[in-house]
Amino acid sequence: MRIYDDIQLDYCDVLLRPKRSALASRSEVDIEREYVFKWCPTALKGTGVIAANMATTGTFEIAQEMQKLHLFTALHKHYTAQEIIDFLKNNKDNQFLFVSSGVSDADFEKLTQVMQSGFINNICVDVANGYSPYLIGYIKKVRQAWPNALIMAGNVVTGDMCEDLILNGADIVKVGIGPGSVCTTRKLTGVGRPQFSTVIECADAAHGVGGMICADGGCTVPGDVCKSFCAGADFVMLGGMLAGHAESGGEMCEKHFQTAEVNFIDDKTCAMAIETKQYKKFYGMSSEYAQEKHYGGMKKYRASEGKVVELPYRGPIEHTLLHLLGGMRSCMTYIGAKRLKDMPKCATFYRVNRQLNTIFGNE
Repeated sequence: MRIYDDIQLDYCDVLLRPKRSALASRSEVDIEREYVFKWCPTALKGTGVIAANMATTGTFEIAQEMQKLHLFTALHKHYTAQEIIDFLKNNKDNQFLFVSSGVSDADFEKLTQVMQSGFINNICVDVANGYSPYLIGYIKKVRQAWPNALIMAGNVVTGDMCEDLILNGADIVKVGIGPGSVCTTRKLTGVGRPQFSTVIECADAAHGVGGMICADGGCTVPGDVCKSFCAGADFVMLGGMLAGHAESGGEMCEKHFQTAEVNFIDDKTCAMAIETKQYKKFYGMSSEYAQEKHYGGMKKYRASEGKVVELPYRGPIEHTLLHLLGGMRSCMTYIGAKRLKDMPKCATFYRVNRQLNTIFGNE
């Protein structure tokens, strides 16, 4: 047993230092970059924000909105192969999509059906514990089957494992264990690492062997996404920030609240006013709810590592995406980064013990 004494930081523990800039306007910055990969010979151009491959965010509907802005989507695992093929057949920008896969034989068979269609080249291999020996073996198998594919795999939180995955065929490593808003892995298992420190170490390791990373989880506001890019992330994956919208998955429900207002029916009769609000379910993919919904129930050897929440309905996702991209542009003007790729070079961080004035709430 050993203890690492280095302080481990989350996004809430740091703020970016503003710098003198030659940028006069947010419109001058370029939030897209060209991605050139270690193994995949095809370059991609876009903004490295990815909708998580959760059943509530990795949907066809979200993908269609993301690609309009040159953002990416990892489709969730619970579409059938034929559903994915039918969607890809009629979709114009499949370069912004990843087809997701586990590591079982059934997952490989389904992945084979989708890849043989020729409509997509990007693969996201997703397991909860990226330290399992099955992951590297599966990456080798996928790379051998499709040598020119773009392969993203995870999740891990240490530099050595990032290097192993990249050297064995992954182009992008997904990093983060437990930072998600509906993930309870840290609570149940005691395993995890603060995400900001994870990104810094893993980006350095991955870039050293010609690979890239995707920071998965922990972002709650656009400023966190900016910090992640500045810490060295090539891609940032979002779940909770994209949940609860019209295009998101999850069941809708209504709740009725008694307000402080009074409605007068006539001179002698009155009633308390009732307000109705809409909510949408958002759940972790290792939650008991997800296991019952998608896998027929929780296996006895497993325990739930996720939770279910009901988010206030947020309407169309376009406004949220534009809000996010606006925050990124503004951040870049503050730190003097003209291009997305320049953000780490221009970033200096303050370590802080408080970043927001919350007297009127956190919004």
